Amino acid sequence: MFAINQYITNFPAVFDLSLETNPWEITKNLPASLPDIIAKLNSDYEIKDNVAIHITAVVESSAVIKAPAIIGEKCFVGGNAYVRGGVYLDTGVSIGTGCEIKSSIILKNSAIAHFNFIGDSIVGQQVNFEAGSITANHHNDRSDKRIFVFYNNAVLETNSHKFGALVGDFSKIGANAVLSPGTLLLPHTIVRRLELVEQVF
Repeated sequence: MFAINQYITNFPAVFDLSLETNPWEITKNLPASLPDIIAKLNSDYEIKDNVAIHITAVVESSAVIKAPAIIGEKCFVGGNAYVRGGVYLDTGVSIGTGCEIKSSIILKNSAIAHFNFIGDSIVGQQVNFEAGSITANHHNDRSDKRIFVFYNNAVLETNSHKFGALVGDFSKIGANAVLSPGTLLLPHTIVRRLELVEQVF
């Protein structure tokens, strides 16, 4: 069984991990699971059409947020950001201008600087993505679109064609770096600017 706590501590209790702990299943199920979580939020959130925004969050007027989405306490979503496909932003998350966040969980005090794409991914706490760095979530580069991950010295099939990355707590992703589909980064990983991260089986 996949142990997500090897990568992220204090995963939000709002997500039931008892049935499925594989990160690619969590991201796949986000559009279906977030409305149930939204229904249990308290009056500190302004909720409209399955978009929940904490009263302390700042969402600039040109940002686009599509349901379902939760924008947590003290979050910032910058101008021209595009949030879609089921997104959960934990406390203190910063999404810079021109970022696209799709079907992803971004945890406490992490920053996605600007002009980034985070797709079908889980980003741990206090992670920083510098400008232009992305998580690729689909194998456009080959005919076999299946995504595999290398975990505990074994190759696991995700049974999915869409999964980006699991990024451990306190990791730093340099400007214009690319995390290939199925990337798993342990906590405190540093990815250099312009680096391409690919799993080697």
